[in-house]
Amino acid sequence: MPFRKDFLWGFATASAQIEGGGAESEAASGRGPSIWDKYCETPGKIEDGSHVNKTCAHLDNYKEDVALLAKLGVNSYRFSISWPRIIPKGGRNDPVNEKGLQFYDNLIDELLKYNIKPMITLYHWDLPQELQDRYGGWLNQEEIVKDYTHYAKLCFERYGDRCKLWLTFNEPWCVAAHGHYHGKFAPGHTSDTEPWIVGHSLLIAHATAAKLYLSDFKPTQKGIIGITLNGDWTEPYDDSPENVKAAQNKMDAAVGWFADPIYLGHYPESMKEMLGDRLPEFTPAELELLKDSSEFFGANTYTTNIVQAGGTDEAAGKAKLGFVTKDGETIGWESSMDWHRAVPWGVRKYITYLWNRYQKPIYITENGYPTPGESSIPKDQAIHDDLRVKFYDGYLTNLRDAVEQDGVDLRSYFAWSFLDNFEWNSGLIPRFGCVYTDYETFERTPKDSAYWLGKFFKENITA
Repeated sequence: MPFRKDFLWGFATASAQIEGGGAESEAASGRGPSIWDKYCETPGKIEDGSHVNKTCAHLDNYKEDVALLAKLGVNSYRFSISWPRIIPKGGRNDPVNEKGLQFYDNLIDELLKYNIKPMITLYHWDLPQELQDRYGGWLNQEEIVKDYTHYAKLCFERYGDRCKLWLTFNEPWCVAAHGHYHGKFAPGHTSDTEPWIVGHSLLIAHATAAKLYLSDFKPTQKGIIGITLNGDWTEPYDDSPENVKAAQNKMDAAVGWFADPIYLGHYPESMKEMLGDRLPEFTPAELELLKDSSEFFGANTYTTNIVQAGGTDEAAGKAKLGFVTKDGETIGWESSMDWHRAVPWGVRKYITYLWNRYQKPIYITENGYPTPGESSIPKDQAIHDDLRVKFYDGYLTNLRDAVEQDGVDLRSYFAWSFLDNFEWNSGLIPRFGCVYTDYETFERTPKDSAYWLGKFFKENITA
């Protein structure tokens, strides 16, 4: 039994991606607009023209969803709270929405009824639109840190008696890079100065909220808090110094941008060299705040890249990313997303790198696979998702080896995702779910992968 007795396994979701059942039901729920509502209403931004307000109707079907989670055998469930659902305008002096607060009360209680431990993500990208309009959102560190901390405190007070697992942010790299550099995600900005300002604000907001929890809530509530970062293994194209350096530069920009300040006390040197005075400097007070602000390393990981020098994307450390080795071999196998190939051997290298570099327990909070063509075939075919089963088998076998042979302290695995859902700028086209979602009727049908995961963890967690 390679995984520890208290190992957490389950599925992950995000509020913006599953909760809405349509504009009418969202309006009735009292949720305020998020930056994703506005982004969806901008022509051409979402691949299939779908909208964040009509996803999986989880708001209306949470009891059935939790019963299904229990049937699948999970012991934990990672979800996010929608900031504009509980504070529609978002600010520290704005009114709260009791209906929104009660929804998460009900969800948590339903999970606990089935002995499923909730893991709450406080921010999974759906910033209240009012705060974006009011002062520029994450570009205004002074205001956003106060408003985010107020929101986090409200959640700790309301749910901390029952929730013992907290994540401050999901993938801050995506908020900063895709939202303010590439323009792929809300609010859709393209700038070579904004992402580094936003990243700094996210770090300080994380640390401020985490330290509040650690000082004021952990002593009585006995939970843990951390942050989850996206990252993937980078394999150098060859052993030339420039390509080896490019691989590390990519890791610095994708992971170290946020991990190094939190766990090591500084930004990566390669980012300082690349960005110069565009990269903000930490004050001594900020560095003290960041120190010990995450009790573990939350990791979202999906793929592996073959890396060469000579790229232009600063958010990737100016590395050139691909999937073809110097011998002309293409690694892994295709998914429905151009950035994602299934490369099982890479995940072992990646989490071993994280363990050796940061020396923190690792919680895998997302890992998943969108099967090619799954959105264009009938449900009775889609539920037999052999390639997704192959993905999970390969990745989990390598994670098991990392624990048994490399000594990695791995404490959770959350498959992305529980349901087929709204995949941001790709809309409803990619299907990452282990449960099939009919987007017209909202009917759920478990796929073979959902049952496979239950069997795997039953056989690999210490009794």
